[in-house]
Amino acid sequence: MNKEENEQRLAYLKGIVLNMPEKPGSYQFYDDSHTIIYVGKAKSLKRRVSSYFHKEVDRFKTKVLVSKIRDISYTVVNTEEDALLLENSLIKKYNPRYNVLLKDGKTYPSICVTNEYFPRIFKTRTINKHFGTFYGPYPHISSMYAVLDIIKRLYKPRTCRQPITREGIDLGKYRPCLEYHIHNCNAPCINKQSYEEYQENMNQAREILKGNTRAVGKRLYDLMMKNAELLKFEIADDLKKKLNLLNEFVAKSEVVSYTIDNVDVFTIVDNEDRKNAFINYIHVKNGTINQSFTYEYKRKLEETDEELLITAIPDIRERFKSKAKEIIVPFEMEWKIKDAEFFVPQRGDKKHLLELSEMNGKQYKFDRLKQAEKLNPEQKQTRLMKELQNKLKLEKLPYQIECFDNSNISGTDAVAGCIVYKGMKPSRKDYRKYNIKTVIGPDDYASMQEVVRRRYSRMVEEKTPLPDLIITDGGKGQMDVVREVIVDQLHLDIPIAGLAKDDRHRTNELLFGYPPQTIGIDVKSELFKLLTQIQDEVHRYAITFHRDKRSKHALHSELDDIKGIGPKAKEALLKRFKTVKAIKESNAETLEEVLGNAKTKILQDHFNKQM
Repeated sequence: MNKEENEQRLAYLKGIVLNMPEKPGSYQFYDDSHTIIYVGKAKSLKRRVSSYFHKEVDRFKTKVLVSKIRDISYTVVNTEEDALLLENSLIKKYNPRYNVLLKDGKTYPSICVTNEYFPRIFKTRTINKHFGTFYGPYPHISSMYAVLDIIKRLYKPRTCRQPITREGIDLGKYRPCLEYHIHNCNAPCINKQSYEEYQENMNQAREILKGNTRAVGKRLYDLMMKNAELLKFEIADDLKKKLNLLNEFVAKSEVVSYTIDNVDVFTIVDNEDRKNAFINYIHVKNGTINQSFTYEYKRKLEETDEELLITAIPDIRERFKSKAKEIIVPFEMEWKIKDAEFFVPQRGDKKHLLELSEMNGKQYKFDRLKQAEKLNPEQKQTRLMKELQNKLKLEKLPYQIECFDNSNISGTDAVAGCIVYKGMKPSRKDYRKYNIKTVIGPDDYASMQEVVRRRYSRMVEEKTPLPDLIITDGGKGQMDVVREVIVDQLHLDIPIAGLAKDDRHRTNELLFGYPPQTIGIDVKSELFKLLTQIQDEVHRYAITFHRDKRSKHALHSELDDIKGIGPKAKEALLKRFKTVKAIKESNAETLEEVLGNAKTKILQDHFNKQM
């Protein structure tokens, strides 16, 4: 690969990274044959993956890895813990070349259930499958200790390391240790607990380690009710305590749920123009996500979401060789599929999986949109203009938007500002400042009318193109007074909108129409943020103008009124004498040192006239 090709490769990869979300998830690196060579985890996908492409990376392994990357994909999850678990699941499935730390599961501790006559349960970093059954690895030590703690409190497995045999128990070779006396062990070594009961407890512990807490809970509940019916209340009460402990422990995960096995999940997300749709596929095997992918489908006709989804499902299942008998979908499907049933979940873990799939589809759509808009910035501006046009039902695309704001303190130094946005971008050369001339006192409505009248009367006279939309910095009142000028006096047809603020002076709604109505726009959307930016910009512009005007008045002195004494002479005098009073009290000789004869005479004549 030559230098130019490598630069193109890095530019392509960095383009993907720039559009990654700052959310937890797992990312995958592919080589030139599109084989996964590395699976990673991240609290923030964008920050973590971008770190691989920093110039200051000096680790040899990282440099080699980056040189092999040809493509990047990722899966978004809701929590950091889910990202860790998903990473582990994907590493086990794909066994990537550069994941040396997690391939054997030795990086994180696991929990071992030994193969002994009375099994022990403990944490370990050494995996030897001949020694017992291993569960994990556990990315969070606290999570692992929580599992061990609930098993210890529920079933009290032995912790001693001495080899216990049936013969040894019959011969009375063993003595109970301290754990028995402090009620942390039921002493199966001296037959205080039967072999059958101990093994049943270990079976239940294994189910908890697999994540099947619901099955364990149901068994405990059934046993509790059965003993209660038999009037064995002490046993029933003990089972109830165990059930409460288990319920307190249970914490659901959106990535790992061992109650779900061999299931396909499909969701569909439409593009705004409905020409394209994004279909996300998730496959769950043994309670973990091991496949997640989003495909973009282009509509050839006006296919419905169901028609498009039923076309895509067999294709995607064939690609991934899926034989799952259950397919989770977001809506009822009229079509049937061979050897599988469709299911629309309403609650629970399967509903969470459906939401996770939809979130990945939306994120993929958002990434594609951002990538396209990065290559063509005008695409974003046009999209926002069309969105605003549709929201307000305007006849024309709102290419030129103008917004007004007043600024004064108790009516003094009253000014107004007008800002212009063209193509959803500020056109600063078209900004205008206005000194209020006809309004006396603090009257914002009258000031607004004066400015609007002056601006659009002049634009009509000069035949300057009028704006496609006027936005007032205020609610219904400001809109009404602007409408009086635009419609009633100037007889112009310009749409008028208003941006209202809440009690905390934050923009909270867009008003439009006559009488004004609230327009439903998500306050977190790009369009609403842009409208807020327009309002903040006109406020900043008017305030800055007002502050400058007040500053000029504050700096005005008597020297400014003397004809013949210019700025340089004024500056020299103030530098030497500091105040006008000191200048008045100075004699001619001292003044001549600064100004000379001619200007000293002008200055003294001015002061003598005031006496």
